[in-house]
Amino acid sequence: MSGMNGSTTSQSQTGLRSFAQSVRRSVAVSSLFHRRMLWIWPVFAAVLLVLVGWFIRNVVEQALKDNMSGHLQALLNADVTALNDWLESREADADTVASDPEIQSAVVGLVALGSKKETDTAALLQSPHMKQLRETLRPWLEGRGYIGFAVLNDKGRILAAGRDDPIGKGNLPLQSGLMETVFKQSRTTITRPIKSLFPYVTESGEFQVQRPVMYALAPVVDEQGKVIAALGLGIPPERDFTRILSAARAGKSGETYAFDSNGLLLSQSRFDDELSQLGLLPFAENATSILNLQIRDPEANLTEGNQAALPPAKRPLTRMAAAAVEGEQGIDVNGYRDYRGVPVIGAWTWLDKYGMGVTTEQDVAEAYRPLYLLRYAFWTLFGLLAAAAVAIFVFTIFVARLERDARRSALDAQQLGQYSLEEKIGAGGMGVVYRGRHAMLQRPTAIKLLDPDKTTASAVARFEREVRLTSQLNHPNTIAVFDFGRTPEGLFYYAMEYLDGMALDELVAHDGPQPEARVVHILQQVCASLKEAHGIGLIHRDIKPANIMLCQRGGIADFVKVLDFGLVKALDSDQQAALTAADSMTGTPLYLSPEGIEQPDTVDARSDVYALGAVGYFLLTGKPPFEGASVIEICMQHVKTIPVRPSERCSLNISEKLEDILLACLAKKPEERPRSMSELRDALIDCELNGNWTSETADAWWADNGSTITTEKPPQNGNYDSHAQTLIGDSQPHADEA
Repeated sequence: MSGMNGSTTSQSQTGLRSFAQSVRRSVAVSSLFHRRMLWIWPVFAAVLLVLVGWFIRNVVEQALKDNMSGHLQALLNADVTALNDWLESREADADTVASDPEIQSAVVGLVALGSKKETDTAALLQSPHMKQLRETLRPWLEGRGYIGFAVLNDKGRILAAGRDDPIGKGNLPLQSGLMETVFKQSRTTITRPIKSLFPYVTESGEFQVQRPVMYALAPVVDEQGKVIAALGLGIPPERDFTRILSAARAGKSGETYAFDSNGLLLSQSRFDDELSQLGLLPFAENATSILNLQIRDPEANLTEGNQAALPPAKRPLTRMAAAAVEGEQGIDVNGYRDYRGVPVIGAWTWLDKYGMGVTTEQDVAEAYRPLYLLRYAFWTLFGLLAAAAVAIFVFTIFVARLERDARRSALDAQQLGQYSLEEKIGAGGMGVVYRGRHAMLQRPTAIKLLDPDKTTASAVARFEREVRLTSQLNHPNTIAVFDFGRTPEGLFYYAMEYLDGMALDELVAHDGPQPEARVVHILQQVCASLKEAHGIGLIHRDIKPANIMLCQRGGIADFVKVLDFGLVKALDSDQQAALTAADSMTGTPLYLSPEGIEQPDTVDARSDVYALGAVGYFLLTGKPPFEGASVIEICMQHVKTIPVRPSERCSLNISEKLEDILLACLAKKPEERPRSMSELRDALIDCELNGNWTSETADAWWADNGSTITTEKPPQNGNYDSHAQTLIGDSQPHADEA
């Protein structure tokens, strides 16, 4: 049983290892996808699509509106032209009939008979003139589609008609001005559709009361040429009048119709069946829209089941009708509501001669269907791109989590390439530092790696740049880089020599202001390290106590190591511009040169001279040259304030020559400082204190203090020693990272 358990456990472990390796390989492949942020391309494409789509939509919409405007105007012109031709032909018919001698003779007789007071309706009906008129007109009218005739005197009384009912009646509902046109101006005209006061026989043979009718009125003259009567020919508007207006209309929703100044529909609507269902027409048999429908805006789309807020009589005219009755001719391709409340586009005109308006309209939904299809396609494509961006973004987050977990697993395994990790000795803004050993050499090594949670493109670029530039330096006083790499899990790291000592800020914190001779001894070594860097065109830009280590190396006590070339500037290259903001302030404010504050792009080797002078000042006095409550206050002092002499600052007897050297380094103008590290080092060598800090003195100091330094370990809660903080780049943010 135990053997089986052992076998099962072994198989499980093998499976887990295989799965872990598979995940690591997948993450290694996916990390490139993640780092390139491929999810941004669908987002970019979606944004670009919105901009291009908006532009194209506007162009297409405007082109479509221009096209519809021309189309509507053409339809309206065609309909109005056809209507005018038809009306003129009806006027011509009336003129022809009114000028016929037989008709004139009969009308003259009827007018003379009607002028007598004793003449009543019966006398008119029994008159031979009535018989003659009816016999002459009936076949002509029936052959041309007219539905009757009437003869009116100048009082508006009907003297003759095709039927007996109207004879003798007056006060017909004719629009004002028509009788004057006929009798005083002797011109033929046509009435707009009105409801007949008398029944007419329909095409089916039935009598219809208040049937819509139009009259072509022509003057009838006597032998002297005087207008004595008006001959009216009855025209059914539901036939030719409506047919002409409906001959040219757009699509399935387009219609052309006529209306009067009150907004009353004069021709038949295309939507009669629908209008009855919407309650816009009376529920009567054979009810039509002619003279029964008001062209008024319900302010709601009735076809969608919405209810109008006002009763029909109180509704305003539609935008089109309101403009037309004012005599305006216009086109609206942006859309307005028609009498159904449906958004439409339209063109209209007012026929002043006939006292009616004519419009042609089409539903917006049908007119702009191509635009809606374009919008639908656009939003569909936009939605697909947005969905793709979201999907890819979610995938990258998933991959990022896999990467982070894999990196943490690698750290938990205490193995980084060929290096085994022993102890975390520091952490900072950008990464962590471990003490470790090479698997083969077993050499103590400081391993700096990027924090898995902060691995960004800029951080990686800066990390790579730091190790690449540092690896170019070979001076013994510059920290040596052994190796650089990236694990399959995406962890960036580099290995450097492990320094068992203390940074200069720790030295002052531990031991207070340093002897002048020791300061000279330390500064000379820093000068030697920076001389090499300046010689190949590299400026450190972040010289400060935390970046200078003091240790025992190769049996030599007080051996200096210069660290952290992460802010180094190549004098012959603009590479750093890609890693820091243009002309941004870089470095630590307490040790920053005036030109590094005011014109960061102009710094050169003399900026490092200034910073090293500030470090020497700190070592002598235990305080930086300038202190303040804020970074701005400190920077302003660097730019404008002359530093107090070290001896005055700490009330100690300090070599005047050493003070002069340090104050020369701290000159505001670069040209007033030592021109190079060689010149500064020579000045330090010429100082009378040079050589007073002997190897014996250094050995004695380390014998007394070294054990305390190496055995004191910082608590593992984040307060790491300056050595580790310096290795990782900074315990305090640089000015360009703040």
